[in-house]
Formats: sequence, structure tokens, C-alpha cells
Amino acid sequence: VKRHGLGHRMQAAIETEALTRRFGRNVAVDDLYLSIPEQAVYGFLGRNGAGKTTTLKMILGLLKPSSGRVRLFGTDVARNRIAAVAQAGALLEAHGFYSNLSGRENLDLTRILLRLPSSEIDRVLEKVEMTEHGARRVGDYSLGMRQRLGIARAMLGAPPLLVLDEPTNGLDPDGIADMRRFLRDLPERTGTTVLVSSHLLGEIEQISTHVGILSHGRLVLEGKLASLKADIAPELWLQTDQPDQSARIAMALGLDVTMASDGLNLTVKPEYPIGEVTAELNRRLVEASISVFALTPRPRSLEAIYHAVASPAGIGAKTTPDVTDHGRTA
Repeated sequence: VKRHGLGHRMQAAIETEALTRRFGRNVAVDDLYLSIPEQAVYGFLGRNGAGKTTTLKMILGLLKPSSGRVRLFGTDVARNRIAAVAQAGALLEAHGFYSNLSGRENLDLTRILLRLPSSEIDRVLEKVEMTEHGARRVGDYSLGMRQRLGIARAMLGAPPLLVLDEPTNGLDPDGIADMRRFLRDLPERTGTTVLVSSHLLGEIEQISTHVGILSHGRLVLEGKLASLKADIAPELWLQTDQPDQSARIAMALGLDVTMASDGLNLTVKPEYPIGEVTAELNRRLVEASISVFALTPRPRSLEAIYHAVASPAGIGAKTTPDVTDHGRTA
């Protein structure tokens, strides 16, 4: 696995060591080493079937590893499951509520099981910005409100770790934007570490400080998102009235050229200053009497990172979550 920009060594919120899970002959998770810093928003990426949900279940003590270990804030899950998973709240499905009860009443059921004071309900509803909706029947909630209520339930008892599986699944654009803002701000507001499993590259890119990419049960890349982006070769998008001649000029400058129906994608070698390359390319195109319609840098994206290290098939497509568990795990 490639690791980038993880910073100086400190106690991780989640750490796995050679974590492996087999189902018969099938290896769902293979020799997995994760290191998730405290107060990070960690985007856990992989296509459906990559092993993400199996990993989450092992982290939360819901599934026993075939081998390897999991530590939550230094506590070994296998040796002291209750103490370890008491530090985690989880949202693996947002539909495990009684629709005829209010949001408050649903939270109260979990609060009683966890032996927490009633003031906890007010606290978590405020954290997820649902205070004014707590008295409403859950059956009248939108999907976004149910997702927030699920996170509120996971936050009962103020666990320092939240594990969320596809928290934006099924939301409309407004609901996705609200959830994105909420998750991005959560560590600063509460000091919580957030592990978000998803197949939506664009959403993870907008909320995560760190990412890990899983492919066929193996971790193929992990690190700070900003550091990973900095390692990507910069690209330029070029549109002209003479694409073939433009491509030859670009290649003469040492650029890698990919032809598209409406332009050229140019990859700049990391050692070349992109500003100087852009200026020189534009000068040569103009000198060749080529009309330049567009010459713009392309942003370094999480999608580019993913496609550089894992199979391109599947992760960007719509998938359905493969989980049935819900609620707190302790």
C-alpha cells in the first residue's frame, strides 16, 4: 500500500494490523493496515464488493476477523470488545426506527439501553440541527432527516468515533449538500473522528481530510487528501481549431496527449512548472497560426487518484448498500 502525508506518529483513532476476513475460499478483506488519525474525516472508498462493509463490521466488533487485529484509540477490539466499541457510534442503516414514534421517543429507547441521562437527547438533536423536529413522528421525516436522526443516535454518549456507511445514500441534492456540510464541520464542532464509507468520489472529496482506497479487499492507497492530490501530475485542457497539429506541438514540449472528441487532455510532467509550460504552449500555438479556444488547468481530483491506483470499473456507478445492521454497537 502507498501511504502519503500521514504526518508524525500519534495514537490513531482506528488502527488495523494485518486484518483479514475469509468467507470460505473467498478473501473479502486481505491483510489490511489502516491508520486513521484522531479528528480526521476519513473517506473509505471502494466499489461495491471491495470489502468496505466487512471492514466496518470488524472495526465495530460485529464480525470476527479470520486473522489480524483492530484497535480503537489503542484498545484492542478482540481483547476488550466492550471497552473498545463503547468509544464508537455507528450508522450502518438509517431505517431502524419506529415510524409511529417521534424522533425523541426513538432516541429515548437507545438512551435507556445505554443508561444515559435524558439531557443526552437534547444534546444530540442540537448537534445534528434537529431540535425543532424532535417531536415529529419519524414516519413524517424526509430521508435526510432520518439520516440525521441516525447520526444523532450514533452520537448518544458522545463517542469520540463515528462510523458511517453511505450517509448520503438516497438523498436529494439539497439533502446531500446539508449532510456534506454537517460531516465536514463535525470534527471541529465536537472533536469527533469520522470514518465515512462511500462509493461517491465527488462527495468524499468535498468532506474528507484523509482517504483510504480499497480494491479487492486490499488497501491500495492511504493518506492526507491534500498530499495525494499534490502527487498527481498536473493536466491541461486544450481546445483549438487544429487539434492534430496542436497535439504534435504539445508532444514536442514533452507533454502526454490524450485526444478527445472536443479537445486534448495534456498531462504535464511533475518536474515541469505548469505555468511556464502553459505560457510556452500558448506561444507556440499562436506562432503556428492556431486559434486557441481554451487552455485551462484541470483540477487535481480524487477521481484521478482513484483511477491511478484501482480498477476504474464500478466505483463511480450507482450501487446499493450491502448492509443490514444499524444503530449503536456497544
